Formats: sequence, structure tokens, C-alpha cells
Amino acid sequence: MIAIVKYNAGNVKSVYNAVTRLGYYAAITDDPELLKNADKVIFPGVGEASSAMKYLQERGLDKIIINLKQPVLGICLGQQLLCRYSEEGNVDCLGIFDAGVRKFPAEDIVPHMGWNTLANLNSVIFNNIGENEDVYYVHSYYCELSEDTAAVTNYILPFSASFQKENFYATQFHPEKSASTGEEILKNFLSL
Repeated sequence: MIAIVKYNAGNVKSVYNAVTRLGYYAAITDDPELLKNADKVIFPGVGEASSAMKYLQERGLDKIIINLKQPVLGICLGQQLLCRYSEEGNVDCLGIFDAGVRKFPAEDIVPHMGWNTLANLNSVIFNNIGENEDVYYVHSYYCELSEDTAAVTNYILPFSASFQKENFYATQFHPEKSASTGEEILKNFLSL
């Protein structure tokens, strides 16, 4: 079973639909036991960091998520919440990835919305994905580069398009909205 973390962040249903379309059984849940016992966990979301962290902390999900041993995939806000700290609401996050989350400087159009290119791919979730493939983004905050960076995209500045550390994987982009490239990335994660 694929558990999709429910924490009052948007876009959860799109991820659910993408996973079930690939033939997997999925459940949207904030039940700690279901999360602990799932084969894989997906931590998606579109929303605001401090209110999302509050929801997780009130239900003890923050401690559950950081102690998961099965493969975990953070998407968009889910990736950001796996970082150390976010400027969005000035909140401490889960600290899996040693990177901060910063607001894009207003030198260009923010939010970063639309298709952009992946580079420097360095994770098994990118098997069969070529350099310079395009994926779909919607975000006003970006994750800094770190030793856990598994892919880079450049918009105003280079940022972590993806992370990987131990059993934790993450993408700032939305694989569920990224056509065949995103579908392949989801397949790679789900087959771990």
C-alpha cells in the first residue's frame, strides 16, 4: 500500500490519481499506523510551510515521518518540509535534508510556474531520464543546494530540484503533472 500523507495541503488527490493510474493501491491518510506500515510513503503538497508544520506537529506526524524506514517521496511543499528550515512562516521543518528554503528574489516572475529543465541527475528515481528533461513547477520558495541535492534546476538562481538521502527522496517539481517524464520518475520511486 502507498500511503499519501494528508496534512491539509493541496494537490493530494492529483498524486493519488497518478499512483492509482500506475496500478498501485493508495490511501490518503494522517493515521500514524498506516504511515508506519505502508510499503512506501508520498508526502505531497501545495500550501504554506508554517501551517503545514503545525498540522503535522499537532498530530505527531512530524516524529512519524522522520523515523520512517521505507522509501519516502516528498513533492513540492513535501520536499520543502523535509528541509531544515523555511523562510515561509519562519518555521523549523523536519531536518532530513540539510538545506534551507528561501523565497525567490523578485528579479523575475515569481512564482516559478511552468516547465523547466532538470540537470545534474543523481538518484535512482531518475533512471531512464535524460539530462535536460523538462518537468512542471509551481513554487515561490526554493530549496538551497546541499550535499543531498539529486538534481538542479535554474530559475533566477540554481536550486535543488530534487534531494536524496538514505530512504528519503524529494522533488520540488510535480511528477504527477510532468507528463511522461514525471510518470517515469513516479514509476522509479514506486518500484524501489
